Amino acid sequence: MTRKITAKNSTAASSAPALGASTGVKGAAKPSLRANAALLRATKPATLEELRDLISRESERLTPRMRDAARYALDHPNDVALSPVANLATVSKIAPAAFIRLAQALGFDGYSDLQRLFREPLQLASKPTFRERIRHFGGEKPLENPSDPAAVLQAFSEANRVSLEHLGADAAGMPLRQAIALIKHAPMVHVMGFRRSYAVAAYLAYALNRVGRPAMQITGLGGATGEQSSIARPGDLLIAISFPPYAVDTLQVCEQLKSRGVKRLAITNTLFSPVAKDADLVLEVNDAELLGFRSLVAAMSLAQTLAMGLAFSQQASPGKGKANGAAPSLEDIDC
Repeated sequence: MTRKITAKNSTAASSAPALGASTGVKGAAKPSLRANAALLRATKPATLEELRDLISRESERLTPRMRDAARYALDHPNDVALSPVANLATVSKIAPAAFIRLAQALGFDGYSDLQRLFREPLQLASKPTFRERIRHFGGEKPLENPSDPAAVLQAFSEANRVSLEHLGADAAGMPLRQAIALIKHAPMVHVMGFRRSYAVAAYLAYALNRVGRPAMQITGLGGATGEQSSIARPGDLLIAISFPPYAVDTLQVCEQLKSRGVKRLAITNTLFSPVAKDADLVLEVNDAELLGFRSLVAAMSLAQTLAMGLAFSQQASPGKGKANGAAPSLEDIDC
């Protein structure tokens, strides 16, 4: 699912201080995880949605092993729901103590208390989640005949189908309106994606220009990444697209532009992605991989949705499109 980094509607957020909140006394030490967990216990997350929001807000306060446990739990909810902590540790290769301490740090009495939260939404425990089905195409499903191009095409077609099903299932919970608003109100949009993300970034920059929103792609051609990103000004928007393995240049530009007051919309695979850190908004999209090749159909569909959503938004509020005050007619768009 995709989530905004700062969740405003979480019960835990509104009723108890965050794990990393200060004591209110200048110079005083921040409360420990144990102290904050006690405060959160009365208002612990009641749903997986609230749990994801809490983890995304407070991930910096968790230890590295707790973050590993949180990442695994969110990516494999069925494993958590159906497995004792010892079995979960064996499958995930993460120590049982990490899951137990994570649960306690988030306000739960222990792992069993956290596990109940994962069990509630399961109607059919044997049915794999979309994320698990995507993981199935991450190298776990071998090709019976990799030398047969038709077999390879069939495998990629199935991987793409699973990716799109996952995206469609997540659509209602994605902060798409907020993302479109960020794009719409930015004086200039800078789009960046390297390596496997390059094609998505190139298309999105092209499509945004086609629908009347000034956009520039940071291509890094000729080693000019720094020069291209240097034109970004406070109030501009950086759309950073990155998936594992995350491009170092993308992370460096994100950090540099954040310090200059440039907003960021991150399109990535998880809230724990380094490109999501300190982002104003995060859109999570998970494409399947097959033999090291990432399917880009879900990410490309998301890019098309942002461009078309912006086009419809501009038609609903004329005069907010191009710099000359006229948004292009939908009939003239050939994205």
